[in-house]
Amino acid sequence: MARINPYIMFNGNCEEAFEFYKKAFGLTEFTDFNRFNEMPSEEPLPEEIGNQIMHVTLQISEETILMGSDTHAAFGATDVSGNNISISINTDSKEETDKIYNALAKGGEITMPLAETFWGAYFGMLTDKFGIQWMINHQLEEK
Repeated sequence: MARINPYIMFNGNCEEAFEFYKKAFGLTEFTDFNRFNEMPSEEPLPEEIGNQIMHVTLQISEETILMGSDTHAAFGATDVSGNNISISINTDSKEETDKIYNALAKGGEITMPLAETFWGAYFGMLTDKFGIQWMINHQLEEK
């Protein structure tokens, strides 16, 4: 069964925001915390981008996860209130991922085609025909 969680995009202050959320929920650590300079790249990123947050996960409860990242024009996106949140779906299988992704993509725009990623997931992003942003993720291996 798929699990749905919010994914919030920030304009360079993701780390500050998630430190705030961590304290607000009385938590002590992040489940995942990665910077852009940790992802494989043929070209080094400028320091101001490389030190920003590529992905952070805060486990609020067994069922609820808050996720986020910084966004940058260099990656084809900018933070604008209203488009700075996506709905993230975590699935139990690649087949479920394909089914949900393809259904949501009908009439919409594919932002990132489904593919295996360097973080060990089968992942894709899209904006549906109503303008809602979705991230579909199936974890392939334990980290």
